Amino acid sequence: MNDSILVVNAGSSSIKFKLYRIDGADLAPLLGGGMSGIGGTPLLTVKDGRGAVLEERRFTPGDVPDASAAQHHLEDWFAHHRGAESIVAVGHRVVHGGPDFAEPVLVDDAVLRRLESFIPLAPLHQLGNLDPIRVLRQRRPDLPQVACFDTAFHRGHPELSDRFALPRFLHDEGVRRYGFHGLSYEYVAGRLRDLAPETAQGRVVVAHLGSGASLCALKGGRSQETTMSFTALDGVPMGTRCGALDPGVVLHLIEHKGMSPAEVGHMLYHESGLLGLSGLSNDVRTLLASDRPEAAMAVAFFCRRVAQAAASLAVTLGGLDAFVFTAGIGENAPEIRQRIVAELGWAGLILSNDANRSGVARLDAAGSRAQIWIIPTDEERMIARHTLRLLGRAAPGATA
Repeated sequence: MNDSILVVNAGSSSIKFKLYRIDGADLAPLLGGGMSGIGGTPLLTVKDGRGAVLEERRFTPGDVPDASAAQHHLEDWFAHHRGAESIVAVGHRVVHGGPDFAEPVLVDDAVLRRLESFIPLAPLHQLGNLDPIRVLRQRRPDLPQVACFDTAFHRGHPELSDRFALPRFLHDEGVRRYGFHGLSYEYVAGRLRDLAPETAQGRVVVAHLGSGASLCALKGGRSQETTMSFTALDGVPMGTRCGALDPGVVLHLIEHKGMSPAEVGHMLYHESGLLGLSGLSNDVRTLLASDRPEAAMAVAFFCRRVAQAAASLAVTLGGLDAFVFTAGIGENAPEIRQRIVAELGWAGLILSNDANRSGVARLDAAGSRAQIWIIPTDEERMIARHTLRLLGRAAPGATA
């Protein structure tokens, strides 16, 4: 049997997985896929390492109400299709590590209880992240499981980047700027180090632009500041999340509009962002294809806020040597990239239109004061690397 690592990336309405074969200190992708539409009409898709579809199975409504049920179905699939692979560990994306966890950790009862206490800090994600861990602990209690945190990469920020202007006792209790998308930023920082070692040591802003979106300032490959903070609501507007908001708006909604905290939370997480701005969709592709003025305004708002965030992070860095796009929108929407860079033209960023449309890695034109890159992210591979290290199968710093 060949040893392999399973990576699980679970959310509230979908669960993704990848299976990697361990080859010394290397990782070879074998299978990938997941289940979308959890709580609705779920679809299980499994692909081989080259992306060819091996199986598609649609479930009836009610068969998969949550991430726990989805993980049970995935386990059943693996039980019948394991072949020559022996899963020796499972790595999980866990959004919030709170003030306790600054690096990946093997999950035991105490760790799981502590992670459950962080659910209020990431209500949209944390519960779904933990459900598959519970399922696997029931079904395969001897299988090592590793929690890898989206907050961990941002630990060690300078104090100025870590605090809110609130009473100090709240910071001591854990009310601080944690930051998210850390697994993505960690992977991108490593890839930039491979592609342009000298640039990676400089002042870099990475824009992780997807349904969830944030930006991160890197210096020497380490996070210095990021736009998300205490929760994944802060920063730039997202698909359905509001981004930065005057806290007085929340007080107004509760005190004068009569909304409950739960109603306000639902609005800020599920009804705001691009969806709220446009009244049409949370999908950038739909908005770009629409001729409605509300759609155009939502796109313009998004691009402006991303550019403003990049400028703010450049202040933290004391300048800008490179700007990197990653994640679904950042990797696949050339018009969005063009509009964001145009907003940053005052800083001397110049985009090559030909490179931008062709999708090559480096996009800056001659004369640009900063390099511009597309670097596809791979959170699952980053999780697999961490899991491999905790198993003692790869030296720290080894790449895969």
